[in-house]
Amino acid sequence: MTSPTSPAARAPAPQPAAKLALPFAEFVIMIAALMALNALAMDVMLPALPEIGDALSIADPNDRQQILISYMIGFGVAQLFYGPISDAFGRRALLLGGLAVYSLASIGSLMSETLDQLLLARLVQGIGCAATRVIAVSVVRDCFSGRRMGQVMSLVMMIFMAVPIVAPSIGQVVLLASNWHWIFSLLLGAGLIMLVWCWVRLPETLAREDRKPLAVRSIASAYARTVTTRVSLGYMLAMTFVFGGLFSFITMSQQIFVDVFGLGVWFPVVFAGIALTMSGASFMNSRLVATYGMRRISHVATLVFILLGGLLLALSLAQTINVYAFVIIMSLLMSSFGFIGPNFNTMAMEPLGDIAGTASSVLGFTTTLGGAMLGAYMGHHFDGTTTYLGLGFFAYGLVGLALVLLAERGRLFHAQHDEDARSEGAPASGAH
Repeated sequence: MTSPTSPAARAPAPQPAAKLALPFAEFVIMIAALMALNALAMDVMLPALPEIGDALSIADPNDRQQILISYMIGFGVAQLFYGPISDAFGRRALLLGGLAVYSLASIGSLMSETLDQLLLARLVQGIGCAATRVIAVSVVRDCFSGRRMGQVMSLVMMIFMAVPIVAPSIGQVVLLASNWHWIFSLLLGAGLIMLVWCWVRLPETLAREDRKPLAVRSIASAYARTVTTRVSLGYMLAMTFVFGGLFSFITMSQQIFVDVFGLGVWFPVVFAGIALTMSGASFMNSRLVATYGMRRISHVATLVFILLGGLLLALSLAQTINVYAFVIIMSLLMSSFGFIGPNFNTMAMEPLGDIAGTASSVLGFTTTLGGAMLGAYMGHHFDGTTTYLGLGFFAYGLVGLALVLLAERGRLFHAQHDEDARSEGAPASGAH
């Protein structure tokens, strides 16, 4: 039994969101699954790129990367438009439309006979999937605030963040059983499952009286507010640089584990094990955030993130890193990310609840494309060692810390204003 003053006793028990009339567990799994569609569309096909290249007569191996780039362009840019539209017309219809586009584009990818056809289908698939990223976060903000939103996002991230790591293994299993067409059949099935599930179970979460007019001046004002609200901008950019470290790892991981450490077929297993540490940290965050607050947890995790990046860089430069030390350091780094991601996301969204759709679109656009570009830049410098990965974690972590200090006016671990303090406490009026 727990005492009335224990952390477990003080932490509120998960309850259904009143606006949703959904069980809490179903709500969390639904939001995580929506966000995971993007990671699945990107990473599940990585093992299939050589086979797709052969089937579509792609002569230059580097041209295969266009299959990923075209998707990311559609996914990144479209987010800027989904936010204002969902703030004006609501979440549900736009989400269902995006899932329908995602599913139809999966069919188009499946039937493509040339590279140009596939690139067009992938661009459209990214445009459709962008709705899931923007609206999933917006729905959470519609129904929760403060630490309760932090708890929900932690549980969502616990499920979601494992997908980019595990997805390549899923793709490899599909290829062992069949050909590359079944990769897109898998994406089609996932899109249709989410379309039916959301259609049947997810009601509208944005009340009519809370909707914003779809006017140029209104949209411009919402965008301007998102990028000029100090706390939101600081945490959005900080999360972008932290994502840069994560994408650096994803970009270099196959070369490091296979070429540097010679793990061969064990690479997917170790990769998945590291992902589990990140998911475990997100779950722990969901249990701790109500007691210790988003700032204390995420700020400490950021400092740990930087120290671990510096340690990896130092060992790499000294040429004393081995596979065991590398796996331990990477597991701790990913665990740190599990405490950073959901809290930074929540604190960036917290001041912008009345324009959650637009804010979510800007947040998704910036962190996704920005993080991917930072990761690609560091990955481009891969030199057959773990040096640039360590540099990426250390340097990007330092920039992220500087941005947090900017957001918090030079202080760590504590909210700076009464409004911030309220967001660290109980849910706001109307939130559940």
